[in-house]
Amino acid sequence: MNPALPVHSPSGFLFGVAYYPEYHLTDRVDTDLDLMQQAGINVIRVGESVWSTWEPRDGEFDLEWLAPVLDGAHRRGIRVILGTPTYAVPPWLQISHPEIAAERRTGERIPWGARQEVDFSHPDFRRYAERVIRAVVGRYAGHPAVVGFQVDNEPGLELFHNDHVFAEFVRRLRERHGTVQNLNREWGLTYWSHRLDDWSQLWRPDGNSFPQYDLAWRRFQSDLTTEFIAWQAGIVREYSHPGQFVTTCLQYGRPALDDERVNRDLDIVAGNPYYGMQDRLDASLDLPQLTSWTTTGVPALFRQADRMYSSKQGRYLVTETNAQSIGHSETNFPPYPGQLKQAAYTFISRGAAMIEYWHWHTLPYGIETYWGGVLPHSLVPGRVYAEVAEIGGELTSIGTALDGYEPDADVAILWSNPSRYALQFSPPLQVDGRMDPESYEKIVDAFHRGSIEAGRQTRLLHLSQAAALGATALAARFPVLIAAGVYVTTDGDLQLLRDYVAAGGHLILGPRTGYADDEARARVEVAPPRLADLAGTRYEEYSNLESDVAVVQASGTLTLGADATARLWIDGLIADGSEVLARYDHPRFRDFPAVTSRAVGGGRVTVVGCVPAPGLAAGIVRWAVPRGHAQELAGDTALPVTVSSGALPDGRRAWFVFNWGWEPQAIALATTVADTVTGELLATGTDVSLAAWSTRTFLSR
Repeated sequence: MNPALPVHSPSGFLFGVAYYPEYHLTDRVDTDLDLMQQAGINVIRVGESVWSTWEPRDGEFDLEWLAPVLDGAHRRGIRVILGTPTYAVPPWLQISHPEIAAERRTGERIPWGARQEVDFSHPDFRRYAERVIRAVVGRYAGHPAVVGFQVDNEPGLELFHNDHVFAEFVRRLRERHGTVQNLNREWGLTYWSHRLDDWSQLWRPDGNSFPQYDLAWRRFQSDLTTEFIAWQAGIVREYSHPGQFVTTCLQYGRPALDDERVNRDLDIVAGNPYYGMQDRLDASLDLPQLTSWTTTGVPALFRQADRMYSSKQGRYLVTETNAQSIGHSETNFPPYPGQLKQAAYTFISRGAAMIEYWHWHTLPYGIETYWGGVLPHSLVPGRVYAEVAEIGGELTSIGTALDGYEPDADVAILWSNPSRYALQFSPPLQVDGRMDPESYEKIVDAFHRGSIEAGRQTRLLHLSQAAALGATALAARFPVLIAAGVYVTTDGDLQLLRDYVAAGGHLILGPRTGYADDEARARVEVAPPRLADLAGTRYEEYSNLESDVAVVQASGTLTLGADATARLWIDGLIADGSEVLARYDHPRFRDFPAVTSRAVGGGRVTVVGCVPAPGLAAGIVRWAVPRGHAQELAGDTALPVTVSSGALPDGRRAWFVFNWGWEPQAIALATTVADTVTGELLATGTDVSLAAWSTRTFLSR
């Protein structure tokens, strides 16, 4: 269970900015801190980007420049998260130790001039990094403003190909497999004459074509990231005081990152969710749900929030998110009025305990010149500052009312980082005739988006977390479980799914689930492996789709609209004892069911034989979950209105209502609630108005 924040702000919620006074051209610390205080900001993040300021020359430290910032923050009741500067290496270190440069390909060093160019597993880098960490943290750990530490920044950006890294990879393979004969068998190296006779014959990853090799390589790289962050956290804890937390901030798409594993050694999760604004948040538009470092669409915004919660199954910190336009000089899409509040409450409704904007002031130089902060280039407070201040005022009014909040979950969706790695190397989906490296995300997002558009709430659950719960507790806590794209599985994983159904759970299977084993080898079994008998459904062929295929209901138990379609992929399902709920309207694919279901004892297995478009996915989720917690507020709502909810320790429920569009909306309350900000009591039957791009919050009585 993830701990609550060890130190609470006076409002019960941390609300703030990343603050870099060292980037200003003039000294204005007092002015900035006064403006922050007036805006309800009660936390800042400092210090993590400027190793060359902390240590301008080898062994010469300047540690006092930050003291006025921390002192001034403390006088104003503003908390501080102090970062370690290890992700941006100073020029003198790059010059004196060029061997610490990371290699993206064997022998090809990443050129200096940006950030995160370093091989953080290199012993020379570790020696210098430890020295600066101890200097900075040792100087400020005892400062009364410091409530926590962020080690490094968005780790896992690069896959290191350096000689010593590859040597360590081989060492760990040898430790795991013992002999090359075992590796030959496990990876199928008979294929294309790749059988090894000695460990020295293992080829470099640059030209690798084996999925088994790639999965091992990706797991190894994520291990390096996990070990590096744990190493830093251990050093910081030598200096930290009781009540101070240790975290790192994650960008979840990083290739060398396993978010669940890296957070095992940290006190609380922190992430940096960036998202498309303006019309990319218009729920009336059918926009592609981009899945890279910035997302498009309301469901994708909620998915980012759910990903952060999933890392530790607990509340989390947002260490960076949009304030104004996010991107480079050609990407200028500042939020429409109201969208900043919508995003903030989206994260809060899904478990955020802190919102911090990137960043306080827009920079006049550097690659992020046009990554807009709360203040524009003029440094004169404007519309964005006013909206941030409005959010800060509301959070102050809410106070401690949301302490102990846990977001509701009507549906659990399994998440598998090994499957993400494997489906990046061998993507089942294509885009414009080319392999789609975001195949895993698109399969999972299809079901997540359907849940959001159905008005149901989701909980992303790592496979290891599901296993830790056990089948009985899993079925009791999450009566509906979606396993889509869970490609890399152990026999134990599949047995857990069988046991979940035996314990009374409703298992919904999507494409590629269970198709490969833990080495990414296709299972030599009837598909879906280990589950076909329970499902009463099997398949032996599958097809990519180059255009959507209409899906029509075949049973009265599943109601579908005209917008129900299959996208990107079809499994040729064969019903063998299951009920056919939906079929394809297509001259060939109509031979296959689109959706089947079978009751098994007290449980049920439903198989979805395609990547469902939103209309189909939403219909399936509504059928599986006729009513969720969000419906307790105002019944079923339709886009552009969404409702999120969560439980409080005293048994009350909190609701968050959003209007994601230009047209005013209204809901009729099905229960008596109080406005969280004003305290106004609203009786059952009251019509609640929602202006364009607005958000309202309520508490049950």
